[in-house]
Amino acid sequence: MKVVKDPIHGYILLDDLALELIDTPEMQRLRRIRQLGLSNLVYPGANHTRFEHSLGTLHLADQLLGQLDVAGKDRGEVRAAALLHDVGHGPFSHAMEGLIIQHTGRSHDDVEKLISNSTIAEVLDAHSLDPAHIAQLIKGETAYGQLINSELDVDRMDYLTRDAHYTGVAYGVIDYVRLIHEMEIQNQNLVVGEGGLQAVESLLVSRFLMHPTVYYHHVSRIGEAMLVHAVEALLRAGLEPAMLREMDDYELIMTLRSSEGYSRDIIARIDQRRLFKRALYVGKDMVNVEKMLMLRGQTEKIENEIAEEAGVQEGYVLLDIPRRPEIIEMRAKILVNGKMKRLDEASHLVNILVDVQWDNWKLGVYAPEEYKGAVEQVAKEMLDVKKPLVQQRFC
Repeated sequence: MKVVKDPIHGYILLDDLALELIDTPEMQRLRRIRQLGLSNLVYPGANHTRFEHSLGTLHLADQLLGQLDVAGKDRGEVRAAALLHDVGHGPFSHAMEGLIIQHTGRSHDDVEKLISNSTIAEVLDAHSLDPAHIAQLIKGETAYGQLINSELDVDRMDYLTRDAHYTGVAYGVIDYVRLIHEMEIQNQNLVVGEGGLQAVESLLVSRFLMHPTVYYHHVSRIGEAMLVHAVEALLRAGLEPAMLREMDDYELIMTLRSSEGYSRDIIARIDQRRLFKRALYVGKDMVNVEKMLMLRGQTEKIENEIAEEAGVQEGYVLLDIPRRPEIIEMRAKILVNGKMKRLDEASHLVNILVDVQWDNWKLGVYAPEEYKGAVEQVAKEMLDVKKPLVQQRFC
């Protein structure tokens, strides 16, 4: 047994299984994948990685396993799944997720093949653990898998706390100790006791405040949209999607820097923080939201039409239509007077947050500084943007 010091949780205990898994190439790769993609363009301290988050998730899983009195092989399996839950992430974490799913059909939770065909399987086999079952736990497909992947899981508890710490924002304070203390398993469901309702609500408020401030900050979204377009150009030029999924941040950056034309120009802009600017940035009151959401699958076509009309080179107009806001935690189970209810049935606050979350939804059209004016006029007309009462300008 060894311990490592973590800035969030203090000392984290690592048994022989954890130490052997940590030393696999697949786990070491996570040291080179930032947790928050390009958020360090906004928050200079946001350089933490999937590796330390995985250690934190292991620690919280261990705390929850103790609360649930889980021992033996089950405990070892959940600990392994907690540590390995992010090995399927591609470079720059969620920034590349949509692109990887589109081209490979696999999300970061689809890790059975990755685990079974790697040195991870050798370690698991040596400890009499089934790689396929570990992959099931990572996908949240069993009662114990809900500890790792569900509406209220230890993954979420760690990343909200960790992301708040490294960005320096004051919104990620969650009482996860109380939350874990109130958790139990009933009828194959991970549930929270009534005494944990306020702890759950604090987690939801933290998540709600972190979204516009960190996860959906416009500079991060612009940088990541640029990165995605640069990588799409690489894929069209012959980069294998499976190879992209296996890269770390540094390998992808070097591949982009070694490329030609558009991809090379875009990564140079990101390197030098010469990012595109907001030509258009409007909320739900300014557009037909339902129509915009239906256009999410046609963004490339619309981008090219705006660029052509505005006299801008293809690839230098980016359309950002965020998905429909949702709070998946509202489906979590909580005990009220001995009866199991959905969280949105037990908490008025959750229902308020569902409505208020729409206030953070913004349609964005991004372009280089010199083309902002032309792109703004064309985009307003094409996207049927209503005239604001007060003229808005963005930088």
